[in-house]
Amino acid sequence: MTQKKTSPEGSDGKRPLSASFVTGAIALIFLVTGYQTALFVHKAAVSSVAAHMDRPDTVYIYVGAKGGEAEPFRSICRDTVAKRRADKALPPPKIAPAGRSAEMREAVRKVYPRKVESFRFDPNTASLDELERLGFSPKQAESILRYREKGGRFRRKEDFAKSYVVADSVYQRLEPYIDIPKIDLNRADSAAFTSLPGVGKWFAAKMVEHRRALHGYSYPEQLMDIYNFDREKYEGLRDLIRVSPPEPYPLWTLPSDSLRKHPYIRTFGAARAIVLFRENSPKEEWTVGMLKQNGILPEEDAEKLSRCLIECPQ
Repeated sequence: MTQKKTSPEGSDGKRPLSASFVTGAIALIFLVTGYQTALFVHKAAVSSVAAHMDRPDTVYIYVGAKGGEAEPFRSICRDTVAKRRADKALPPPKIAPAGRSAEMREAVRKVYPRKVESFRFDPNTASLDELERLGFSPKQAESILRYREKGGRFRRKEDFAKSYVVADSVYQRLEPYIDIPKIDLNRADSAAFTSLPGVGKWFAAKMVEHRRALHGYSYPEQLMDIYNFDREKYEGLRDLIRVSPPEPYPLWTLPSDSLRKHPYIRTFGAARAIVLFRENSPKEEWTVGMLKQNGILPEEDAEKLSRCLIECPQ
């Protein structure tokens, strides 16, 4: 009796795939898919760095390592990092040092065209990198820094426009973003005062001295109390200064020997009269207007003193 041979082919006549072949094919598919995903993630990461490298509040986060160098993964803002870490939705990030972050930005900028940006800046303090981000070439940015290093200062927006490296079109774009802080008469030192037009070391020292005598400036026109500080000099710098609220002047508690040192009281007679007025008048009458009405202070001095921030009677 003849025995029938068993065919390795299926019912359709085709040879079935071996288990090793199927396993290899699946592994190859996963390998190709993983490689394409890695390329996509890397491209997205670099694109993200290029898109956000203009933001001063961006944190560049790196994970993993390759050849001893950190690989860029993504960049997100500090606020986002803090929020996600607070919600425990983000593991502790590995943040590259400032130097490496700068290296990454420069590497990306060599590949991607540099984007001209517009953001608020002070031309007296802007860094080389910030000036370049604003659209200045490296040489132009270095020229602005050299001008500052030699003692130059941009007091007003118009001063920045006069710089030979600032084109009219560039200034027109940046003008709304120029932010030059005003000098606070109650916070600045004499060195800051000398940066004001028409104010040298003598006037700067007198401005500090007058501030001390007043117990702080209450309004900027008090500068004209200083000898030879006339209206013309004041008008030349009034747009460059500001006055933060001083400590209230303790008019109703100081003894006479202290009161007489105030520029609007000056004499011992006026100081003693204020003390006597306090001792013999109800507190509801303790006003500068009443000092004027009782002839204790001249009208001009009373007017100036009434504009000062004075401590309320206790």
